[in-house]
Amino acid sequence: MPDAAMVFAAGLGSRMRPLTDVSPKPLVAIGGVTLLDRALDVFAAAGVATAIVNVHHLADQIERRLAGREHPRIIVSDERALLLDQGGGIKKVLAEFGGRPFFVCNTDAFWIGARDDNLRRLAALWDPEIMDIALLLAPRLGGVGVDWDGDFHRAADGGLTKRAAGETADYVYAGIGIVKPQLFERVEQEVFPLAPYFFRAAEQKRLFGVALDGKWLHVGTMAAIEEAERAVAAEQNRPGAIDDEG
Repeated sequence: MPDAAMVFAAGLGSRMRPLTDVSPKPLVAIGGVTLLDRALDVFAAAGVATAIVNVHHLADQIERRLAGREHPRIIVSDERALLLDQGGGIKKVLAEFGGRPFFVCNTDAFWIGARDDNLRRLAALWDPEIMDIALLLAPRLGGVGVDWDGDFHRAADGGLTKRAAGETADYVYAGIGIVKPQLFERVEQEVFPLAPYFFRAAEQKRLFGVALDGKWLHVGTMAAIEEAERAVAAEQNRPGAIDDEG
């Protein structure tokens, strides 16, 4: 189990405007809990010691929300001067990981109804001898807010291949992964995306994934907020529902 996570909270949330003109997307609340808190609560429950949270858009609001949180320990990475994209955000704080693999986490998705600890499922899959990146996956069908044709095909051993243009794939990236810091040690750019590292690892047969337990909710649009609210309410009212969200 990695002991640190990079939590991405710096984005502009353009697909949620005008809401995100006044409130950052990570502070959108579903079922009374912000997306950012849902992510951090999952890491706290799994015993992850440290979360590095990058901030840029409406950064003061996010910093106020983080103030006083003890678990996990929070380190704020300030990107107010320049939005670095996810890869650049990792490079900026690479020393904080001490050369050890770490979690990455988007803050626009979570799951409900899980009967298993999804971070532990991912950590159980992780094998640095054969992997550079391991991803938590969600089925393309049956979730909330999946409005694209999927991301990856998954082999029986967990190996992932990228969906080709014109295809559909059974799985989407669920927004949480485990990454080797060595991938970024020699990068010279300051601003760069993370996704190409996933695709390169897939080409090199060093990208693996495991399907999450529960129902995945991707909250990327205004319409998805309403759909997610309904899904959370339905889960909370389901007989025998388990309070295990992330």
